[in-house]
Amino acid sequence: MAHISRYYDVKRDEQGHRFLEVRVTGFPLLHLPLLNKSTAFTEEERRLLGLDGLLPPGVSSLEEQKERAYLRFRQQGTPLEKHAYLRNLQDHNEVLFFALLEDHVEEMLPIIYTPTVGEAVQQFSRLYRYPRGFAMSTAHVERARELLDNVHLQDVRMVVATDSSAILGIGDQGFGGMAISIGKLSLYTVAGGVGPDKTLPVELDVGTGRQDLIEDPLYLGARHPRLTGETYNAFIDAFVRAVQDRYPKAIIQWEDFSKDTAFRVLERYRKVVPSFNDDIQGTGAVTLAGVLRACALKGERLRDQVVVIHGAGAGGAGVAAAIREGMGYEGLSEGDIGRRVFVLDSRGLLTDDRHMEDYKRPLATPKDVTQGWAGTDLLSVVREVGATVLLGLSGQGGIFNEPIVRAVRGNTSRPIIFPLSNPTANTEALPEDILRWADGQAIVATGSPFPDVTLEGQTYQIGQGNNAFIFPGLGFAAVLTRAREITDGMVAEAAYALADFTAREYPERTYPPTRALRDASRAVALRVARQAITERVAREERVQSLDDAELDAFIERRFWLPKYLPYRTAEGASPDLT
Repeated sequence: MAHISRYYDVKRDEQGHRFLEVRVTGFPLLHLPLLNKSTAFTEEERRLLGLDGLLPPGVSSLEEQKERAYLRFRQQGTPLEKHAYLRNLQDHNEVLFFALLEDHVEEMLPIIYTPTVGEAVQQFSRLYRYPRGFAMSTAHVERARELLDNVHLQDVRMVVATDSSAILGIGDQGFGGMAISIGKLSLYTVAGGVGPDKTLPVELDVGTGRQDLIEDPLYLGARHPRLTGETYNAFIDAFVRAVQDRYPKAIIQWEDFSKDTAFRVLERYRKVVPSFNDDIQGTGAVTLAGVLRACALKGERLRDQVVVIHGAGAGGAGVAAAIREGMGYEGLSEGDIGRRVFVLDSRGLLTDDRHMEDYKRPLATPKDVTQGWAGTDLLSVVREVGATVLLGLSGQGGIFNEPIVRAVRGNTSRPIIFPLSNPTANTEALPEDILRWADGQAIVATGSPFPDVTLEGQTYQIGQGNNAFIFPGLGFAAVLTRAREITDGMVAEAAYALADFTAREYPERTYPPTRALRDASRAVALRVARQAITERVAREERVQSLDDAELDAFIERRFWLPKYLPYRTAEGASPDLT
């Protein structure tokens, strides 16, 4: 049986208790974040592992370490400084990092993920401190498999890979996108239960289209224009082959690819290696879940709505596909759906007579539908179609202005308006403005975190349509069932599982509070795992005959928790890392 790492393994003693068997001791052990307990090493472990004299004499509990770390966190001034502190902690002691994050997830989620991670991406080369993950550049195409052997982890199950071409709403960030892969996998662990030694963040450095990065003396990425066409395909092919060979049980999450590339990569590889694109499928699923809940709060169904989506990138297209699929589940025909879901890009409504990228064509409205309209800009479309739901994925801050919001309000007693673009500066409208313009009747959720709004003495909860409610549970289920493919049905089931969890636990909300992230992920994982079994894509034999209670227990037993394990040395353990 393969070891977890070339430096350690997890084993069980005669009583069935887990312990770490380590192959490295002394000073080097303190510099492996997956092994370092810092001041929590017991006196016996310090003698056994050659740590005497390398640590303060006092022995701390994990609780005491968390208290000390949280105090340091609160002393940091700006969100970016807090992000840097947490990343430094993660690179020093992973168990402590995840234990702290688990206790303060609502406070720290906006720091390690959106919106602060956007700034961390932009500053990545300047903030760089410690190597983490796998970086594959254009110089490595022929040696991809050889380089992957340099990763000390032996049983990776979850890979997040980005080419950094379309990070959040800030575009091409070159090598800085590694911060996104690291942040996403932190959520896979704290919310999705995937052990940190089963995860691998990846930067696919195919160059950058930004000359300012190429000329920046501190930039850490490859200094040439982005690969395109067949050269780009060959690069990604080499990466996929290397992962399949080195980590045959791994799931790949494609992250922050430019809109046309995102669809091509997803379709090229989704049946080659179990994989999904969070920007397309995760965004679609989390938005569908929120809209379903908003409809329920109105006492209506999704099929009753007319939905306008502003933004036709990967996220907007994914949302449109998810909404269309949801309406289909509720019995509407393709023709009916086409007259209830309308998508706009920067040039206005997508109509079938326009020149557009191939991935947009299924979302286009027949031109004859628009005959006699005053225009195909956002305000005109909202008025002409009688929109009751307005979803923003445009990345254009402030685009949902007062006339547009009032127009949606004129079509329905309770408009559903979700400005979902990240980071905060790119949100289509502020929740407080939407509620004021809609006379306090709008149901509002956002992509970035916003505080609740008080208007004329009434407080309105602002849900956050955060993909973190979807991808950790979806990925964890795929890992546990060893799904050979992540199907559209599994992604859709994640959306309905989240909507049902919210209805059950937080019936007055569109989304759960982020403090419920782990419970929501467990609920999603259970339903997605069941769907994988139903669709016969689950290769894990142990789950095939389990009922829901047994499957839930199976998931719970494998959910990684941030706790220190006792240490033993392996035969031949050495202080040398080589």
